[in-house]
Amino acid sequence: MKEMRPTMGVVKSALFNILGNINGRSFLDLFSGSGQIALEAHRRGAAPVVCVEAERSRHAEIAKRAPRRLTCLRMDARRAVSRFAKRGESFDIIFADPPYKLGWGKEFPRLIAENIGILAAGGVIIFEHAEEEEAADIAPGWAREERRYGGAVLTLYRREENDQSGIPGLVRPDNERAHIYIGTRGGALRRADRRGPREP
Repeated sequence: MKEMRPTMGVVKSALFNILGNINGRSFLDLFSGSGQIALEAHRRGAAPVVCVEAERSRHAEIAKRAPRRLTCLRMDARRAVSRFAKRGESFDIIFADPPYKLGWGKEFPRLIAENIGILAAGGVIIFEHAEEEEAADIAPGWAREERRYGGAVLTLYRREENDQSGIPGLVRPDNERAHIYIGTRGGALRRADRRGPREP
């Protein structure tokens, strides 16, 4: 069993500050671990909220604490994503915090690219990973924006047709620097650094 690495408090706070008002938005928490992100999303009014955790004892702990309207699935994240996509189920917000330094920087974006319908129109994907592990692009036509917090990085993905200048609808505190990457038709990335407040 891989050691659980709960999302740091500063990263958790940053995540929900970035997302802003999530009331009524569907939320998927992959590699849920302790379930803290799914539980907080539910507390803030996201609905439905689904969390996915493969390890039996962790899943059991989440299930004990989960309110009735929070769904907790015990399965591998790859299988869960594939199943949702095949069933035509999609989410407004997808958060993934897989174990660090196990190749998920490439594998997770590829998993999403193969199951692209899992993200609802106008939705956003937030992928937490180690600073040392570069997050790949999903596909041409997607924007990718990074927010760094110590040794952790939140990489945000959104389709470019809904996102011409970063990740709209998400909140950035004054003076926080973000790196924004736009996928091109050739698969290359162009980067623009943006600083300062963003309109919600």
